[in-house]
Amino acid sequence: MEPLVTLEGHSKRVGIVAWHPTAQNVLLSAGCDNAVLLWDVGSGRALVELRDLHPDTIHSVAWSHDGARLCTSCRDRRVRVIEPRSGRVLAEKASPHEGSRPVRAVLLADGKILTTGFSRMSERQVALWDPAHLEEPMNLQELDTSSGVLLPHYDPDTSMIYLCGKGDSSIRYFEVTPEAPYLHFLSLFSSKESQRGGGWMPKRGLDVSKCEIARFYKLHERRCEPIAMTVPRKSDLFQEDLYPDTVGPDPALTAEEWFGGKDAGPLLISLKDGYIPPKSREFKVNKSVLEPRRSQTCSDGGSPGVRQGGAAGRE
Repeated sequence: MEPLVTLEGHSKRVGIVAWHPTAQNVLLSAGCDNAVLLWDVGSGRALVELRDLHPDTIHSVAWSHDGARLCTSCRDRRVRVIEPRSGRVLAEKASPHEGSRPVRAVLLADGKILTTGFSRMSERQVALWDPAHLEEPMNLQELDTSSGVLLPHYDPDTSMIYLCGKGDSSIRYFEVTPEAPYLHFLSLFSSKESQRGGGWMPKRGLDVSKCEIARFYKLHERRCEPIAMTVPRKSDLFQEDLYPDTVGPDPALTAEEWFGGKDAGPLLISLKDGYIPPKSREFKVNKSVLEPRRSQTCSDGGSPGVRQGGAAGRE
């Protein structure tokens, strides 16, 4: 099978890719060259390169709910909130967790930051931060002494956080609320076998008739196990409190609009009558742009048409 488009721009291995949550064909990639590139996949071009923000390996990158900001964690033990098109650092926290193990960070819908990491005594932790007041966490909880890095999954519809890690045999659920103590432990799912990895089903793929609020795909050595998380309800009626309108499959912006400076929240759909997938749409690549680019070179070794973002854009 031939690829539709090949994206070339990193000088070392790429470890992270993430689609923009609301703009069509906008892809983020982060590599071991400590760079974050933002691609217009339809043209095959990296239109923004953030090469000077991270002095060491990037551990995680997460979009905000509307794609207007990025949150990154780095081996230099700093978490940064970044305006992606300019590379301007909006907020920065050094050592959100005192341990030397990797930190993971995600942005919540209200702009707060949730991080996972380790204490100085190697205890796993989860913390909630206000970007405007990063001196102290809003809430910090110690969990256990396992060695796996906790990977947070955030559900903006229910304000729930799911924490699991490679090598774990459990998944923790938390709820984020506007009132103190802000981060509330809800429950723990446990099984006998540890997971080698996993992924999450988009909300529109869940079975609303069974009050399924999340589905985790647990990777074993030779199989993938779906784990459904449900809320027990006696009524067969649609549970509106469990299923507010959720992110649909259609983009709110074109790549050109987003790179031009426009932001928009996701287009929402109702799950009341179930989700019916639309007919598959063909992915279109602008070959007239791709072909000349393959032979085009720049005197500085960079990619043509790239906007540079980085330290010069910081406040």
